[in-house]
This record gives sequence, structure tokens and C-alpha cells, in this order.
Amino acid sequence: KPMNCPESTYVYRHALRSYRDLPLRFAEMGRLHRHERSGTLTGLFRVRQFTQDDAHIYCRPDQLQDEITGVLELVREVYKTFNLEPTFRLATRPPRAMGAPEQWDAAERALHEALRANGLAYEVKPGDGAFYGPKIDIHIEDALGRDWQMATIQVDLVMLPERFQLEYIDRDGQPRRPVAIHRAIFGSFERFVGVLTEHLAGAFPTWLAPVQARVLPVSEKHAGYARTVFDRLRAARIRVELDDRNEKLGYRIRDAQVRKVPYMLVVGERERQSGTVSLRHRTGEEFRDVPVDRVLADLAREIAARAPDLTVGRT
Repeated sequence: KPMNCPESTYVYRHALRSYRDLPLRFAEMGRLHRHERSGTLTGLFRVRQFTQDDAHIYCRPDQLQDEITGVLELVREVYKTFNLEPTFRLATRPPRAMGAPEQWDAAERALHEALRANGLAYEVKPGDGAFYGPKIDIHIEDALGRDWQMATIQVDLVMLPERFQLEYIDRDGQPRRPVAIHRAIFGSFERFVGVLTEHLAGAFPTWLAPVQARVLPVSEKHAGYARTVFDRLRAARIRVELDDRNEKLGYRIRDAQVRKVPYMLVVGERERQSGTVSLRHRTGEEFRDVPVDRVLADLAREIAARAPDLTVGRT
């Protein structure tokens, strides 16, 4: 299964469609398999099995620009969440294209106008479109300066509409072919996670970090209070670990920093008596005698805001 495209056509053809029904938008998280050549597989960036956040939009030609504009807005919103700066490339009609030239002209014009409506700078790539329609490819440059294609928005003038005999009844009572839009915002989850991991060097913002905090008792006699702090964070749905191994405190702090855990909550006798923690950021910044309630409130605020920086203890 190299692509998800045909499945949505079965849903479309399940009923007689009117021009009033359009646009129709179908989304799925589809698992794909591609037999890549030996030697081309690279970590999470190019794999033989991957999951794609695929969607197919069926619309009338007069709705095309508005639909592309909406997808571009979604791309900007999603990538802003991850603090990524995408670049946009508009690929136009290749030499061996299917469909009438006037169809291509109208589709390319709609893509140009949608990009302009979003105020986006973009590069035109003449002749790089798919054989069935023009497309917008969204690229990311990672921290190492490497360029990766991520999202894609492809206009399909003929492949799905023609080959799968898709129709809607227009205002004049005559059957017409819809225009299909293929869109994937992340591209593939595997590649997106790989690019994001390298771009951030593993130092994920707190809302995204697999482990958001670690509780570290100074010694075995402080393990009970450490367990109490751990339970409170866990009850607040914080992804927290309790590191009470029989190792030196400095070793355990270093281990958490190497693993890029955003926050370390160190507890000893003074913290036990005052009901506080000694808070350390993975950057080495330290705040002493921070009340547990304040840690919980700051964490909740930072996670809810999907903040890119570490803020707990500073407010």
C-alpha cells in the first residue's frame, strides 16, 4: 500500500453528490509501505513503513482557492506550535501533464492567490508539479542546515476524479468532475519526529517532552517526601519519574540533564521540613525553596501554553 488516496473515493461514491455537498473533506491516519532501495533508508527520515496524516478534499473549481487558503492557514498554525519556520515552493505543470491546459492555468492561479492571501513568500519551481496537478511543498531547514520536505498540498485535476469516475450534479443538473486536493500537514509522523528531534537536539519543550520532570531525593531518608512530591505531580498528570537509585545525587542530576529532562526537583531535609523543592532546569539554572504548589501551577501554565522555553520557578 504505497498511498492512501483510493480509499476516500469509495466514501465519495457512496452517495450521489450535489454541488451543495461540496466541499467534502476526508481525513485519515494511514499506514503506508514503500519498498525503498537498499542503502537509502536513514533513521526515521526514510523508512519502509510510515504513518501519514493524510486528507483528501473534494471541491468545485470555484472553491479551490478558498480550500487551499484554509489548508495553508492550518500548516502555519501547526508549525508555529513547534516553533518551526516553513518555506513554501509552488511546483507548476510538468512536460508530461494530464488534463487540459486551461485546467492547469486555473489551478496554478488558485495556488498563487492562496499563497498571497496568507501573506507567504514562496519560490516557483517550473515543471516540478505532479502529472495530475500543481502542488505546494512545505520545507523545513533543521539546526544542521539540512533541507527537508514535510507537508504537501497537491491539486488533483484528473487522477482521482477521472480514474475513479467521481461526479457531482451541478446547478444546471449536469454531472461534473470535482477537483481533489491531497494534503498532509506533517508529511509523515516518522520524518517529522526525526527532524524535530535533531532540530531541538532532543531538548523538547516541556509540553512535548516524554518525561517532564524528575524527583531526586538527596538520600534514602528523604525517599518518603520524594514519593509524596512525585505522587502530587503524577496526580496533576505531569509525566514525572522518581529517581531514588542508590547513586550519588550529582550522578543522578547529570543523568537527567543528559536525557534532556526539563525539570529536576531535588528534595532533602530542608525541603522536607518546609514543604518545598530545590528546582533545577536542565540548563543548570537553579531555584531554591520553591513551594510544590507553585511548581504545579507553573507547570500547568507552561504546558497549557505550549511554551517553547522553560519558565517554572521564574514567575
